[in-house]
Amino acid sequence: MHVLSIPTWIVHISSVIEWAAAIWFVWRFGELTGDRDWFWLAWGMLPALVSAMCAVTWHFFDNAPTLSWLVTMQAAFTVVGNVTLCAAAWWIWRGTRSTELPQSPANFNDSAERSLHDGSP
Repeated sequence: MHVLSIPTWIVHISSVIEWAAAIWFVWRFGELTGDRDWFWLAWGMLPALVSAMCAVTWHFFDNAPTLSWLVTMQAAFTVVGNVTLCAAAWWIWRGTRSTELPQSPANFNDSAERSLHDGSP
C-alpha cells in the first residue's frame, strides 16, 4: 500500500465511490422519468467500475507482480466499458428519436401555409 501517496489514494477511492453513486443516480433517473432506456446506461457503466476496482486492488497490494493479471483485466474492462457506454448512449439516442414525430416537408408546408391564412403562429 506504499506505492501511492495519501492524496492519490483519496482520488482513487473517491473516484470509485463517485462512479458507483453515478450509476445509482442514472438508474434512479430512469425510474423517476419512466424512461427505461437510461437503465442501459447504468448497466453500461458497470464495466468501467470493475476496471477502476481492478486498479485500486492492484495498488492496494503494492503492485505485486503476482497480481499483474489485474492490469490486463483493467485494460479489458476499460475497453468493454467504453463499448458499453457508447452502446448505451446510442440506445438512449435511439429511444429519443423514436418518440419524436417525423414531419414530412409536405406537412410542414401545409401547416406553415395554414398559419399564414388564419393568423396563428
